[in-house]
Amino acid sequence: MKPTTSRRDFLRISTTSAFVLALGFSSDSRGKQLQKVNATGVQINPYININESGKVTLFNPRPDMGQGTYQILPMLLAEELDIPLEQVEIQMTDGSDRFGSQLSGGSSSVRTRWIPLRTAGATVREMLVQAAANRWKVSLSDCSTKDGFVINKQTQAKLSYGELVEEASHLPVPTKPKLKSFAEFTQLGKPSMRPDVPAKVDGTAIFGMDVQLPGMLYASIVHSPYIYGKVQSYDATKAMAVKGVRFVLKTERVFFHGPYSDSNGFDQKLRGKAEAIAVVGESYWSTLKAKKLVQVSWNALGFGETATEQYFNQAKAASLHEGNEYKDAKVGDFAKALQLSDYKVQGTYQTPFMSHAPMEPCNATVFVQGDQVEVWAPVQGPDGLVNDLATYLGIKRQNIKVNVTFMGGAFGRKAVFDFVMQAANLSKQVNAPVKVIWTREDDIQQGPYRPGMISAMQGGLDKDGNILAFEHRLNGASIMASVFKADMRKNPDPWAGEGISLEDSPYAFPARRNSFNWVDPQMPVLWWRSVYASTNVFAQESFLDELAAEGEKDPLDLRLHLLRDAPKFVAVLNKLAEISDYRAKRKQGVSIGIAIARSFASIVAHAIVVEKQKSGVKIKHVYSVIDCGFPLNPDNIKAQVESNIVYGLSAAVCTQITRTHGKTDQSNFHEYTVLRQGEIPASTIFVMPSQDEPGGVGEPGLPPIAPALCNAIFLATGKRVRTLPFDLSSI
Repeated sequence: MKPTTSRRDFLRISTTSAFVLALGFSSDSRGKQLQKVNATGVQINPYININESGKVTLFNPRPDMGQGTYQILPMLLAEELDIPLEQVEIQMTDGSDRFGSQLSGGSSSVRTRWIPLRTAGATVREMLVQAAANRWKVSLSDCSTKDGFVINKQTQAKLSYGELVEEASHLPVPTKPKLKSFAEFTQLGKPSMRPDVPAKVDGTAIFGMDVQLPGMLYASIVHSPYIYGKVQSYDATKAMAVKGVRFVLKTERVFFHGPYSDSNGFDQKLRGKAEAIAVVGESYWSTLKAKKLVQVSWNALGFGETATEQYFNQAKAASLHEGNEYKDAKVGDFAKALQLSDYKVQGTYQTPFMSHAPMEPCNATVFVQGDQVEVWAPVQGPDGLVNDLATYLGIKRQNIKVNVTFMGGAFGRKAVFDFVMQAANLSKQVNAPVKVIWTREDDIQQGPYRPGMISAMQGGLDKDGNILAFEHRLNGASIMASVFKADMRKNPDPWAGEGISLEDSPYAFPARRNSFNWVDPQMPVLWWRSVYASTNVFAQESFLDELAAEGEKDPLDLRLHLLRDAPKFVAVLNKLAEISDYRAKRKQGVSIGIAIARSFASIVAHAIVVEKQKSGVKIKHVYSVIDCGFPLNPDNIKAQVESNIVYGLSAAVCTQITRTHGKTDQSNFHEYTVLRQGEIPASTIFVMPSQDEPGGVGEPGLPPIAPALCNAIFLATGKRVRTLPFDLSSI
């Protein structure tokens, strides 16, 4: 992956052979129709080709941020082509229209490419077989394929795919290629090493931070501590005296959210841009040193007294009122069922604002040359970046080329492009390529953040402890309002209901109601790994255990009863009980807690064993079961579940984002802490066998972590945890 290779260079290199068989998808979202592409490099979304040497190239529209698209997507193609994965080269798409959606997020990469990429591979294979059959003058049934060759079953003669490219390129494209059955897979479903790992280990993989260009300058940014602030005045005298510093300039941060529309009645300040100061120089270290010497006076624009405490008080007040109802979760008449209940239980759960905190902070390299722009950046959606840059710079989309690098983590943060537009703004000012690098402090203090939420829970039981009514009131920030300027005062945010709809949570409650109350966070919010499912499932699965305790029911038995009409959930729970030895008698002070959730089309359940100690509790073991449909690479699936365990536990017991007097209180990992290696508990992960279409993997393991832990703590100590984060040592 060489960021200095332009699209034109690639097309020139890839078409040096005389004949290239190149196919791509039509606009059919399922990719069932394929069109032949000529050998001059005309591309359709997405694009694959085979040249005379047999080399297969795939333009991948799903950037890799650690979740494994670099391996899995070409493996879909390689499987149907009957070609070893090492013969497939992957190139990232550049954000141009012909590739369609290129957003990597929502655990959607495999789910959306499962049929299209396999169809592409199968189509090419059928054309190559037909070409070989024509040459040998035999029937198609007399031919087979293996390792990039078509084999004559009668004579054992074989022809490489490269030898057949010319003839195949003249054949009609099959409209309904036959896909392999699960039993015929030779690569998919088998544990395999990711081909990007060696390059990431030896340092040859190119991340955004690694990009180097001739004449490139570096930029460090002095951001407003109030996020939305403006520069009143600044003094750069001392900064300019630092060797290597070329410029100290005013720049801006263009926000993806706001302003809210006055026509909708929102009384909000303009939040489209914030001002900043940039130090631009010949090395990163010189700009970083000089950045600390710039003296700036800021105008907080009225945000100087905002605080998370104030926000949560407003959310708690909102929770006292019925919100806007989710129709996809409504069952029966909740109010009537609650009135008829013999016992009524209430609980309020609070989850904090969280930073994405990827190991690689935001960075981008941009070169603006008149109306031509080239970008090298670790972004989750190059097509969205092209849109934003075209609007921001007032140029045509086709004049923008994006080179997507590997990402050192993203978790939703790099799906918005304020840091890229900063680099574009500065490149335009200094007429040179500029690499902007945010510090860890910039990343944590500037946001955007996962929304902090208040979940007000209410349930009703009959005299035998059976649940009659269940209500979940969501209260807090709306991503729809912040990112898309939607009016959420009279509508429920569809994202905010993740993980607790009837599809994701098929508990057989006789009456059920979910609702949403919007509360202005006064700070930028955005998707965070598993988005709202991480907050909603904590409240729902914890409160379900509260109702189990009130009704004197075993938590597992209660779930099995309520999920009796959802066989996949039941199978996951039964497997979890088996691998964790759930029903075993444990010594005093040792308990096991469970939780289950469906998100991004996958089901995950965790059982966590904790032990009460003299001071607090210790997490002894985490047991996990995931049903993500057909498991393409079980090793990678387990790695993603392990990652979710660490990420989820860190969010539960380590840290949060708080703001006081308009400023973020946390600045780096000494305050925004994450689990260290020695604090991570042992884990056992089981991947359910399945022949269903694949579901998501990168996010579904996170939502059930916090409630499983807190349910275990209650059983071990009798203390109910309703607010995250909390200190394990003080429970």
